[in-house]
Amino acid sequence: MKLLSKRRLLGVGTLAIVAVAATMGSQALASSKGDSTASSPQAAKLGDITPPPLPDGMAPVPAGNKLFLGTHGVGTQNYVCRPSGAGVAYVLFTPQATLFSEDGGQVITHYFSPNLSTKQPDPNTDPKVVADGAIRVTWQHRDSSIIWAKLHQSGPDGNGAVTVDPTAVAWLLLDKVGVQEGPTGGDTLTKTTFVQRLNTTGGLAPKTGCSSLTDVGNQAFVPYTADYFFYQKAN
Repeated sequence: MKLLSKRRLLGVGTLAIVAVAATMGSQALASSKGDSTASSPQAAKLGDITPPPLPDGMAPVPAGNKLFLGTHGVGTQNYVCRPSGAGVAYVLFTPQATLFSEDGGQVITHYFSPNLSTKQPDPNTDPKVVADGAIRVTWQHRDSSIIWAKLHQSGPDGNGAVTVDPTAVAWLLLDKVGVQEGPTGGDTLTKTTFVQRLNTTGGLAPKTGCSSLTDVGNQAFVPYTADYFFYQKAN
């Protein structure tokens, strides 16, 4: 069920992101348009989390990397209504999801946050955002290790985002841009090189609640599911 609430936000670009990250204990990725001749598989069931065949036009994980963790994510894609051109539009300010392993255990929390990695500088370049690092899609393991990533740049190998199901958010390939060990040395996600978001359902911005300037500040929390696959160097 879609939950809409009317609330004005000050500095949405920063405060909404930081507020969500703080609440959960911790570059917006919008769905991209694309065509595929592949059929839309159902989201994988727990106990059988394996990557499906990729749709036509989607970039594969580069050679030299291997899968080390498959998870099933359940949560919401969170949008806020903001001015856009001569009108208004919903803008994604964070995903908010829990990722489960094949045994059904909760293993990862997913959200947006500033990239605080000290090993791979990724400075914030958005003058509208006050943060020590660029705002990136984030995964935090239960051992407190973290990875930040950005959308894979489309090129000869294919696109980093492809819409497989027009009623669901896009399938994605994301490149690591930073990692951080947990405070007690947790390092599960620090070896990650690439992340795939596949088998998506739901999560698109609603078509109501953001049609005029009087709607600016409206928020929408849209349920979605996806399978997330984490890769590391093969050697």
